Amino acid sequence: MGLLDGKSLLVTGVLTDASIAFHAARLAQEEGARVVLSSFGRQHRLTELTAKRLPQLAPVVQLDVTNDEDLAALPERVREHTDSLDGVVHSIGFAPQSVMGGNFLAGEWSDVATALEVSAFSLKSLAVAARPLMPSGGSVVGLTFDARFAWPVYDWMGVAKAAFEATSRYLARDLGPDKIRVNVVSAGPLKTTAARSIPGFETMEGGWDDRAPLGWDSADPEPAARAVVALCSDWFPATTGEMLHVDGGVHAMGQ
Repeated sequence: MGLLDGKSLLVTGVLTDASIAFHAARLAQEEGARVVLSSFGRQHRLTELTAKRLPQLAPVVQLDVTNDEDLAALPERVREHTDSLDGVVHSIGFAPQSVMGGNFLAGEWSDVATALEVSAFSLKSLAVAARPLMPSGGSVVGLTFDARFAWPVYDWMGVAKAAFEATSRYLARDLGPDKIRVNVVSAGPLKTTAARSIPGFETMEGGWDDRAPLGWDSADPEPAARAVVALCSDWFPATTGEMLHVDGGVHAMGQ
């Protein structure tokens, strides 16, 4: 019997098989879940191609989390493949390069606003859009990079992640009465598509393995994906508003 037998999950952000989202979808299927993916625009075809690498081919629904029409249509589109959802995985983030890579003081509001809308407000948008699909409760899990600290080169994306983490706590408060849990996984630096878009990412990654008591493999997204799947399961029935670190233990160490 799998950890997610009989459950249905919506997983966003699957672009390549190097992503946490892809491995979360893979593990979820291996643990018995039915998985629906979402994508939009030029990325949609890439998501469809990557979906073929999963153990079972997963359908891909149209969803731009900044588009009100897509958000309103989400329940109908998901119901073409499953009657309801037990979990939603938020793996969405974007900031223009002009507000990262050492450009914190030069950041313009229009670019910062884009980072905040796509990377933070979208968690609320997605949770509210998926709420009708979870009449018996469920789990919303997001991905972050511990925003308690000012990381090198992360700049306004770090601010967006701080807003993202705060958003998860407020959602945990307001969706708790619906038995919907909201938690985030803070992974260590991983060589994903998102990481490659950060100018100077190697300065964030450098030395992480040396500081981690358990060690750290920046090429292996599976540990973080396992945490996502666990939080989507019934094994955390009374956990919400939490940030679970999957970083080899670096978060607990002094510098």
